[in-house]
Amino acid sequence: MPVDKKQPIPSVWTRPQRRKREQPALSRSQIVAEAVRLLDEEGIDALSLRRLGTRLNAGATSFYSHVTNKDELIELVVDEVYGEIEVPDADGREGWRGAAGGCADSLRAAMLRHPWMASVLGGVGAAYLGPNMMRISEAMVGMFRTAGFPADEADAAVSTLTAYVIGMAVSEAAWLTLLARGGESEQEWMERLLPAAEEAAQGHPQLQEQYAALREKDPRETRDAKFAYGLQRVLDGLAVRIDRTGG
Repeated sequence: MPVDKKQPIPSVWTRPQRRKREQPALSRSQIVAEAVRLLDEEGIDALSLRRLGTRLNAGATSFYSHVTNKDELIELVVDEVYGEIEVPDADGREGWRGAAGGCADSLRAAMLRHPWMASVLGGVGAAYLGPNMMRISEAMVGMFRTAGFPADEADAAVSTLTAYVIGMAVSEAAWLTLLARGGESEQEWMERLLPAAEEAAQGHPQLQEQYAALREKDPRETRDAKFAYGLQRVLDGLAVRIDRTGG
């Protein structure tokens, strides 16, 4: 069926709100908070209006003034998690790099606290229109404008930074979800994996050297170091661009 271009895109943020009862049984904030708890405890496959209603001791119809379907619920919980992200004040042109790094660390931390985010970010509608996403986007664009990017490049700089963070965090979140399902820690998994990896690396001396070095390292610290390295290289590239544009 052809898309009606005169209609707003389908989103919880664009549809008219239904008339509420004088004393609604549940508020949107209650529904969203419980949905986030459900996702954190049981993962994305457990999320449904029926399951959520059971946890809230309410029928699914109690939700319909706030949420009409699962897609809208996912939009709401994603924006709720974005509410945990901080964008530090750049405090002048010279402080942009520290602010960008702080924002990147905060975004990664939020995604790793809620690993189910990795499976839904690609399907949260055609646009991110929630209030928390708007707040973050405004702050990040302002940060890069303060850094010296011209208006037509600030948004691209935001996209570059967030693409790196989300790409890395999605991979990490998927890895942590796999470990949680198996009931193993990162250290236990690595202790089982390394002998097989070292065997597979026979004839590849550089890989053998890397695997040998991993035996002496904490897997979480290794992940943190890799993320920090890549983040600094992204910021290096943005800094070069600022210099070239006269910022």
